[in-house]
Amino acid sequence: MQSKELLLDTFGRIRETVEETLDGVDAVALVRRPAGTGNSIAWLIWHLGRVEDVQVAEVAGLEEVWTAQDFSGRFGLALPVSDTGYGHSSAEVDAVRAESADLLAYYDAVHRQTIEFLRSLTDEDLDRVVDTNWDPPVTLGVRLVSTFADCLQHVGQAAYVKGLGYGHK
Repeated sequence: MQSKELLLDTFGRIRETVEETLDGVDAVALVRRPAGTGNSIAWLIWHLGRVEDVQVAEVAGLEEVWTAQDFSGRFGLALPVSDTGYGHSSAEVDAVRAESADLLAYYDAVHRQTIEFLRSLTDEDLDRVVDTNWDPPVTLGVRLVSTFADCLQHVGQAAYVKGLGYGHK
């Protein structure tokens, strides 16, 4: 198995879990927050999409799907267009409201861009330094793995929230 095949499989698992988590979840359940302060399913799925979008677009030299395909306009969130959810206050988490279909459409578009980029990679590409602000500098391979790990954690959290009964109609 080549490295890119492994990466394609791992990012594909995020996509599968996003779809499974959103299946059967209505608009009210999407924004329900565990204990009143936890992150909602809508926020978690939106955030993981933004994380993958920003990270992959940057290393691939592409425009973010969020702006390129006007998902920012379609969602109409009361947040800055560049917002990804890092450090959000409780009010900002509440501001992320969207239908399941819109969340899935956005993540699918992000996923397609990620997959196109991953298919173009060679093993040597993964050694390219993409961030010199760390010691040691961050390579493309490390950035992709950390992006996958972050997104997988968030989709797992969303699935957990759904499983608690917060995500059922």
